[in-house]
Amino acid sequence: MSTLEEFRERQNELLDMISDLKGMMQPEQLRIKPNAKTCYEQLCKLGDRMKQHMAEEGRGVYPPLLIHEDPKLKSLAWGFINGEKPLRKQFEGYYKKWLKDCDFNFTPDFMEESHELFEAIEDRIDREQHLLLPRLEESGVFSAARQ
Repeated sequence: MSTLEEFRERQNELLDMISDLKGMMQPEQLRIKPNAKTCYEQLCKLGDRMKQHMAEEGRGVYPPLLIHEDPKLKSLAWGFINGEKPLRKQFEGYYKKWLKDCDFNFTPDFMEESHELFEAIEDRIDREQHLLLPRLEESGVFSAARQ
């Protein structure tokens, strides 16, 4: 499987998890303790998968771009690398504030911050799908690496 196919699979997995969480995060559902626990566990899993996705980008996607002769590809890679920092910081703050104590207290503030985090991840993936992946495909960097 190519690096770009794996990249797409991770993106789709993250988007599916967010979609599931949005469905789970309904006040009437979260009043049921087992549902709240499952939602909490899925939020933690989303965080782990997002960290894994960004780590895989750092190992598999960006290195060939950072040494590519096309300065636009290098610049694109640096833009995405720098764009990770705010998302990582947002998730770390979210985790410390809402998930570390396992109290399953789904307050309106928690719900609002959760949806903001989901939106940030979705925006990141949208940018990857509409800016990064098309440029990678058109550059042929990864198709040449597979041969």
